[in-house]
Amino acid sequence: MTITSPPDSWRPALEPVLQSPPLRALDDFLRDEEAAGKVIFPPHSQRFAALEATPLDTVRVVILGQDPYHGTGQAHGLAFSVQSGAKIPPSLVNIYKELEADLGLPRAPHGDLTRWAQQGVLLLNNALTVEAAKAGSHQKRGWEHFTDAAVAAVAARTEPTVFMLWGSHAQKKAARVPGLVDGPHLVLNAPHPSPLSAYSGFFGCKHFSKANAFLERHGRGAIDWRA
Repeated sequence: MTITSPPDSWRPALEPVLQSPPLRALDDFLRDEEAAGKVIFPPHSQRFAALEATPLDTVRVVILGQDPYHGTGQAHGLAFSVQSGAKIPPSLVNIYKELEADLGLPRAPHGDLTRWAQQGVLLLNNALTVEAAKAGSHQKRGWEHFTDAAVAAVAARTEPTVFMLWGSHAQKKAARVPGLVDGPHLVLNAPHPSPLSAYSGFFGCKHFSKANAFLERHGRGAIDWRA
């Protein structure tokens, strides 16, 4: 398969999904696209970056995105994050604005959220690949089965975890996970931070302070949200 095996901590939950018909079809699709010379982001080595940076047993917060950025030098496997040196995307600019308003943190001069991931913030896109310059081009190709299983694996754990669901896309994805709302977790809903919807309730949602208060209350420690 062109899709590599997931990191060790995630393997029991996700390896079976990789053997399923939808993922085998996805693998064939990706192989054909690459054989046709199409550029796919991020590169092979970074497609499971969110899972590698945040082992399953370390997850404290889940933030769900849609698909990777489709411009050169942007995507590196973490939702909402871009490689250092890339221009900060509008949605992340708005995330930084909310962080500043909520926690008083100055806006980072870069868009690399690796530091969040290393603290247990799972930055997971719905689809883990995209064709260059074609937003959403790999949606509904099979990745959803894989990333749904990853979200379900977190939700099945007994450790209280925060799920930040920004926009209807993330909220619908979480709704597919049995028992998420009834579990020991905190589910926070808000509009997407994109310029089209941020003023409809993302600004002022205070998800970051709410998440830290919940984590501290349950003995899991606050996230340092400085990027």
